[in-house]
Amino acid sequence: MHKRRGTVTRRWRVAAVASTVAVAIAVPVAMAQASAEPPPEVSAKGAYLLDTGSNKELMAKDADTKRPMASTTKIMTALVVLETRGLDLDKQVTIKQEYRDYVTKSGASTADLQTGDKLTVNQLLYGLMLPSGCDAAMALADTFGTGDTTDERTKSFISKMNEKAQDLGLTNTRYDSFDGVSADADNYSTPHDLAQLTRRAMDNATFDTVVKSVSTKQEAPAANGRTRYYSWDNTNQLLGSYQGAIGVKTGTTTPAGPCLVFAAKRGDKTVVGVILNDADRYPDAKKMLDWTYDTTTEVKWRQLPKDAQRD
Repeated sequence: MHKRRGTVTRRWRVAAVASTVAVAIAVPVAMAQASAEPPPEVSAKGAYLLDTGSNKELMAKDADTKRPMASTTKIMTALVVLETRGLDLDKQVTIKQEYRDYVTKSGASTADLQTGDKLTVNQLLYGLMLPSGCDAAMALADTFGTGDTTDERTKSFISKMNEKAQDLGLTNTRYDSFDGVSADADNYSTPHDLAQLTRRAMDNATFDTVVKSVSTKQEAPAANGRTRYYSWDNTNQLLGSYQGAIGVKTGTTTPAGPCLVFAAKRGDKTVVGVILNDADRYPDAKKMLDWTYDTTTEVKWRQLPKDAQRD
């Protein structure tokens, strides 16, 4: 249990208190639950907490301010693939040298996909979401986009991402990349939009299974005719550390700072949280979850293997 505070500082806007009394202060943090407990203070530039069952806002801080989102972009990458009509998750995709070259040129996170190997779409989703593989993102964009060249197909896929955002009413979201590696300022979202996007994605059973996986081992036909074994660890250290954590995606770039979209379920309550630009993203995510579940959780953070990707 948290200690109840006697006063609420000017940083917070309380959206609902008791049954009939509402207090509004023109500042960027909000709470929407019948509790005297104020929401926790977090270091994030933007934050949001959503009850996915009721679709009600629980907490918000600068929730509608557009910010770069780094690899949390890949939530939309996965959703566009998963909502493709006639999707075959077992469809094999041959890895091109272009995908590896792109990662090297961009200095991006990688699933270390090997040229000539054949991975299924389902395996590429694991490579996309666990080690945050930008090579896996490019492979999916190239496969599910349209056009005569890789460049045309990946651009087409990005257009599909923006169309999906529009269809979902994410008015403050725009994509200029399939993975969050953006040289310009045209890849952005808000905590509110990311939470709503993730709520939609978590309804997909495949997405739900992938993003809650702490690690995975996959095997694929290699270019030399043998079998290649891929081992990927989830960059999201909330998984395997916080009781009830079920996802979702990390992201870090210099413009975006450390970002985290997370989800947890305890009892019949499932929540999605978003933290943008926060060096303390995991402790702050824990604070937000403890607050919404009205508890104090002892956490020993899962450590990633030395050779695992960081994001």
